[in-house]
Amino acid sequence: MGLATREAYGKALAEIIEKDDHVVVLDADLSGSTKTSEARAVRPAQHFNMGIAEGNMMGVAAGLAASGNTVFASSFAMFAAGRAYEQIRNSIGYPHLNVKICATHAGITVGEDGASHQMIEDLALMRAIPGMCVVVPCDAAATKALLYRVYDYNGPCYVRLGRSGVDDVYGEDAVFALGKGNVLKKGKKVALVACGMMVQEALRAAALLKAHDIDASVVDMYSIKPIDEELLIELANDHELFVTCEEHTVYGGLGSAVAEVLVKHAPRKVAMVGMQDTFGESGTPKALLEKYGLTAEAIVDTVLAHHKDVGK
Repeated sequence: MGLATREAYGKALAEIIEKDDHVVVLDADLSGSTKTSEARAVRPAQHFNMGIAEGNMMGVAAGLAASGNTVFASSFAMFAAGRAYEQIRNSIGYPHLNVKICATHAGITVGEDGASHQMIEDLALMRAIPGMCVVVPCDAAATKALLYRVYDYNGPCYVRLGRSGVDDVYGEDAVFALGKGNVLKKGKKVALVACGMMVQEALRAAALLKAHDIDASVVDMYSIKPIDEELLIELANDHELFVTCEEHTVYGGLGSAVAEVLVKHAPRKVAMVGMQDTFGESGTPKALLEKYGLTAEAIVDTVLAHHKDVGK
């Protein structure tokens, strides 16, 4: 098991802040959990604990960005994207300020904290804000590379990060860009399009599907907005079934983003693996993923249920 993406975020942020006097990091009394404490250790004068006041933190982030700084603001996803939504929309999104909202503990793998802390609507909320970039790295290498892309971009970004350790998918030399996705495995007729920790499950599912004589492609769609329209349209040329995989509600997230592109440019059948209009509950991450169908086995079942509609 590799690092959690939140841990990789802390390490990359410490690298960035060490070389830039105009990077400011804000945290809402959770720097040990979000790992912004690593940036504080390097540049304590550029790290501010805003207390349990997420809305105010986003307002302060907006002011610091308007003064010429690049601001990284962190809290748990439920509080960053949920509690502070109005301030993000009006104070950061509307004036298109250079604030990077790096939200940790997203999805149901928060585990025992239960539904109150399991943010499964954040992608829908953030991608609906005009001009907001939204990215979801799947492992440590992706997190580091994407954090640098976000740092280089002049404008608001939302970075979704997880609590639990995840298997490594990429090496340090992997290439990432805002608005792009990576094809991890090229198959035919069936495309598994995933983000975050569901990338690892999609790769496992592709291996399991070989027993059913199905050669599925696997795509890491780490950039939710802007999304890689060119790649999706290219895949539609030789894929008839798209199965999206996300640790998020199926309303408004990756599945919706993929469907929006395909219905406009190259209509194809789309099935969505994700939270099916339900809240989570308290439990271990493994038990929750199994209960709510966010596993490789569930992806396989979804493909098989729809594969009869795909030409042989």
